Amino acid sequence: MAILIPASFGRLTVPWNAQVRLRVSASANQRTFRRDSVDWVKETSSFFEEDKRPIMLFDGVCNLCNGGVKFVRDHDRNRSIRFEALQSETGKKLLMRSGRAPDDISSVVLVEKDRSYIKSEAVLKIMKYIDLPFPQLAFFFQFAPLFVRDFLYENVANNRYAMFGRSDSCEI
Repeated sequence: MAILIPASFGRLTVPWNAQVRLRVSASANQRTFRRDSVDWVKETSSFFEEDKRPIMLFDGVCNLCNGGVKFVRDHDRNRSIRFEALQSETGKKLLMRSGRAPDDISSVVLVEKDRSYIKSEAVLKIMKYIDLPFPQLAFFFQFAPLFVRDFLYENVANNRYAMFGRSDSCEI
């Protein structure tokens, strides 16, 4: 059974263990969510069996995103975050685990063993993993309303190629 939700509806929170697949219908104003027969949490559980560190999913051809990954790597002395391009097979599986479409490259995603974060929540969570002063900044930024943080995030994300360009392949 499919549930139609208008695109203008806004944010949809999906539990970490959801088995949901996003399909964009012929009408750009509607999105169709359907149950998928694959349990993506089980399917991707091996990614966290030996290495418990979260995985940051990023747009591999976006210059801003590649710069963000380099920034996080430079400020993560403990190497507490792993990285994977959204366009990779692993990235696509982790997107489906997070309740997102496998071809959705609209947001950075942080996937932990038990939960996933998107948009500004992912950025704040990543900031908590890296070196000082970023965890403290994340603490203060969390008090900004989510709709404000996500509005700012989406404006940059929707214009990232125009502002920062794109590369032919993933540089990381």
